[in-house]
Amino acid sequence: MNEISNRRIARAVAVVALLASERVLAAGMDHSQMNHGAMPLMDHSQMNHGAPSTTQPRTPLPTITDADRRAAFPPLPGHQVHDRAINWAVIVDQLEYQNFENSGALNWNANAWIGGDIDRLWLRSEGEREQGKTHKAELQALWGHAISPWWELVGGVRQDFKPANGQSWAAFGIQGTPLYGLELEATAYAGERQQTALRLEAGYAMLLTNRWVLEPTVEANFFGRDDAGREQGSGLAESEVGLRLRYEISRGFAPYVGVSFNRLHGNRADQAREEDEDIGQTRLVAGVRLRF
Repeated sequence: MNEISNRRIARAVAVVALLASERVLAAGMDHSQMNHGAMPLMDHSQMNHGAPSTTQPRTPLPTITDADRRAAFPPLPGHQVHDRAINWAVIVDQLEYQNFENSGALNWNANAWIGGDIDRLWLRSEGEREQGKTHKAELQALWGHAISPWWELVGGVRQDFKPANGQSWAAFGIQGTPLYGLELEATAYAGERQQTALRLEAGYAMLLTNRWVLEPTVEANFFGRDDAGREQGSGLAESEVGLRLRYEISRGFAPYVGVSFNRLHGNRADQAREEDEDIGQTRLVAGVRLRF
């Protein structure tokens, strides 16, 4: 028992001595002299902050004159939108040889225009020569007036030279390019002897590469009454569907090959049967597209 009591007394003395030493150390530290990492005070009154020096005056900028503006922005040459300049173009869409059933024909389809952005004169021509004789030929002169950036109203005259002894028409229609590469034409005609007609045409140039262009086309002709002498039948009389692949050596010269499906319909087909003519033909074509 005495031994246990002595151990407890010794442990208590050690704890008291440890507490006393900690108090002595805490009392010896002067926290008022400690810096704790504080930064020295900065005198902002002596700072420049990048202000420009006023000892040397700046050179004032000269006033811009009209001559300076003309020199910086000279007038651009060439065609401008809605100006009064007269421009023109000649486009031969089809100048081709067509081969069908051991025979052949020369076919052309061309147009030209001259004028400005709003009003211009259009010339259209198309025809066909077979076995050295002109089988179809026509010329149209139309005045065009733009009604939107993509559509144009046209009106004028059309003269057929073949077949038979020809025929004169008054013409009125609309044409345009509602999508890039897509060309549409719809033209109504009023001719001699109370004959009427309607022609619908469409073509879509699909750019395969920078030079290869595939162009499907379609044309349909309607007539108001029969005229066997001029190869006209009431209703849908003729249709042509074509597919041509051209290589544009330049914008003005592009040879091509393709195929054309020609067919007669309705009363016009009956007229052809009476003359022992074909009502449908598949033609291989080769030609060139020109632009001036």
